[in-house]
Amino acid sequence: MKNPKDTVAAKQVKKVLLGRVLVVGLAVLLQFCWLFFLVYQFSIQYSFINILVQIVGAVVVLYIINQWSNPAYKLVWTFVILIFPILGLLIYFVFGRSVLTKTTREDMERVHCEVCQFLPENKDLEHKIYQESRSVASQSKYISDWSDFPVYTNTEVTYYKCGEEMFPDMLKDLERAEHFIFLEYFIIAEGNMFGQVLEILKKKVAQGVDVRLIYDDFGCVTTLPHKYYLQMQELGIKCMAFNQLRPIMSIIMNNRDHRKIFVVDGTVGYTGGLNLADEYINELERFGYWKDTGIRLEGDGVWSFTLMFLEMWNYMNHSSENYMDYHPKRYQKQPFLADGYVQPYGDSPLDGEKVGENVYMNIIGHARDYVYIFTPYLILDNEMLTYLRNAAKSGVDVRIVTPEVPDKKLVFWMSQSYYRRLLECGIRIYQYKPGFIHAKSFVCDDRVATVGSINMDYRSLYLHFECGVWMYRTQAVRKVKEDSLDTIARSREITLEFCKNQPWIKRVVLSVLRLLAPLV
Repeated sequence: MKNPKDTVAAKQVKKVLLGRVLVVGLAVLLQFCWLFFLVYQFSIQYSFINILVQIVGAVVVLYIINQWSNPAYKLVWTFVILIFPILGLLIYFVFGRSVLTKTTREDMERVHCEVCQFLPENKDLEHKIYQESRSVASQSKYISDWSDFPVYTNTEVTYYKCGEEMFPDMLKDLERAEHFIFLEYFIIAEGNMFGQVLEILKKKVAQGVDVRLIYDDFGCVTTLPHKYYLQMQELGIKCMAFNQLRPIMSIIMNNRDHRKIFVVDGTVGYTGGLNLADEYINELERFGYWKDTGIRLEGDGVWSFTLMFLEMWNYMNHSSENYMDYHPKRYQKQPFLADGYVQPYGDSPLDGEKVGENVYMNIIGHARDYVYIFTPYLILDNEMLTYLRNAAKSGVDVRIVTPEVPDKKLVFWMSQSYYRRLLECGIRIYQYKPGFIHAKSFVCDDRVATVGSINMDYRSLYLHFECGVWMYRTQAVRKVKEDSLDTIARSREITLEFCKNQPWIKRVVLSVLRLLAPLV
């Protein structure tokens, strides 16, 4: 009798072998090899070509060094280009540049300027926070000034410590939708979770509800059929695939929509680490128990998530609309309940400002007593590493929880390569024993917390579209802390002996991986 797990594995292998990801990957690889072979052959036959390649390499290195970007990112590309000029230049021009095309920038800036008109600052609220805490006010001001999303009150906040706790409420809110539903996810997979969502969406479309769905084409390359958005459109669901995967070498393929946004009628919104796939609610076992976290907002704060979604939608659709038609006050006549302060924020590779990373570093830098962190990946640049180490050296109780069972072995090893530097200055590191932790959350000093989609790795912090919710004095802050302590109690604490007892060959591999971390 066949093992069900073997059958599932065989289907997954078949899907990969016959799927679009293999076709696209091979097409890109062939283009890359052809260009490499062409340049290499010319450099052998004509010495001036080889000299030209070296000159171009030197110019590109000077360009990279003079960019206002992460030093580690510049170092690894300088190393690769100088050691392997032809190969390094080709890889850099395809994968190394995060600058979007001129057309893309212009389209996004047009829509962003439209959206910003509907994000007025609340000076009274900012002043009130300032009177309560100058350090907290400075964190909120940074988000307002550099992501353009203001702080709100009159918003209830609910924290969920796992996907199976959050999903029933998501379904209830979908059932209550009367006007519009906006969904934006990195991964959607056919199965029980999305199947239940889809049944409600079809019913709501029949009732005249405006239903829109955005998914990332790369994120769904192995989970959805090719051009799945056409199937959705046939059902009456307005649907688009972000940055469609094409078999050509293109720098824009680096930029993915990693956000998780769920909005109903402008009054209810969700975000967090959860995608719409069965493992996120533990209907499907992958890498042991899958722990994730999420946030539900009800009230004024949902407005920022509504505008984030519409900004992406109108950029992709080359359109515009009356944004105020989706304002929370349009359908909610009674005042919302207040629960502290909330500030949803977005991060974009367009503006050159690393909002997600700076929100994290502001929390760490202003901590007085403790900072507890959940992250599936711990691939740190020098700035983040310095902030974490300095906080611990100053007496702050810094604890980080990573997975015990990884989803990507190579990335897991990269994460472990940072353990020793962190442990040596007093930071406590834990690996979540039940399985994989996909949550991305910070909680600090019983006052401030953030939950969202932003991983502590280079792709999330530098290349992806991301989002999160910064919170101050909400009930959810206490819930995040309680969940952190409970999770830490069920995790294995990593010691310096663990790092010192690694085989020498693994330590060498980890050193190399850490050098290449900015490329992952």
